[in-house]
Amino acid sequence: MSWPKRFSSQSIRTRVKSLMNSQIMKGRICLVTGTSSGIGKATAVGLANLGATIIAVMRQSEKSQVALGDIRAKSPKDASIIEMNADLSSQASMRKLADDINNRFERLDVLINNAGIYSSKRTLTSDGLERTFAVNVIAPFLLTNLMLTKLKASAPSRIVNVSSDAANGSKIDFGNLQGEKKYGMFGAYGQSKLELNLITLEFARRLEGTGVTANFLHPGVVRTNLARELNPVAKAIFSFVKLFFASPEKGARTTIFLASAPEAESVSGKYFAKERELRAPEESYNVDNAKRLWEKCEELTALKSHN
Repeated sequence: MSWPKRFSSQSIRTRVKSLMNSQIMKGRICLVTGTSSGIGKATAVGLANLGATIIAVMRQSEKSQVALGDIRAKSPKDASIIEMNADLSSQASMRKLADDINNRFERLDVLINNAGIYSSKRTLTSDGLERTFAVNVIAPFLLTNLMLTKLKASAPSRIVNVSSDAANGSKIDFGNLQGEKKYGMFGAYGQSKLELNLITLEFARRLEGTGVTANFLHPGVVRTNLARELNPVAKAIFSFVKLFFASPEKGARTTIFLASAPEAESVSGKYFAKERELRAPEESYNVDNAKRLWEKCEELTALKSHN
């Protein structure tokens, strides 16, 4: 089956370059998670240069302060870069973040769920969830739901989820959703990104007609800090190999395009990779799995009772 490619790699690359310094995002507020390094940091800089107010979400640390200074240094002098600290593995931390944003800001135009981890061993969060699943799936699910009222009130608004082509070949195993029976870093990461795809498309279906769009993307093989939780040997190997990867600035292009380009305003439920619109891994379109996963995420976050 042929898939209509509304946006090609050339059109996205050219469009992002043409948008730079255009101030097209003036007056708009963009929340970006994982801004202490890599693609998140480059995304924050790119959108700030388009005039957006940036809510830069990162864990509180010396490293995050250095990153924040770098973002501000690479942004216009009058750019509004607002740091907000949160631990995305903690539901309590995310709820506090959402409350702070909802109380502080009148609107939210773009939510970019960029943060993600890749862990060599199975560890549990303070909520008792497997860490890769918690950060890569539960965090964007919960934060997006907690921001929905604000996003709907600010429509047209956009949700952009940074996925990965690691979802290719993955299948969701509800009997081993959190590596309870068997854990491997490649399998856990790939399954988590497939789950993010399913959740994104479920958001797109549920938000149809609201003016809020939801899209997802593979940024390419990029030099990021994704492997920060690997063991020392794996981290050393990854550090060498990533020298040959693309820059975070290149990896951020599609995210910036989906967050800002006028022609992407009404696009929803679409997947982008290699800077063009593509068909996502086929398992991403399993509606039954998406609904089942959604219900599981609701259960694990007590979202219905919270709302």
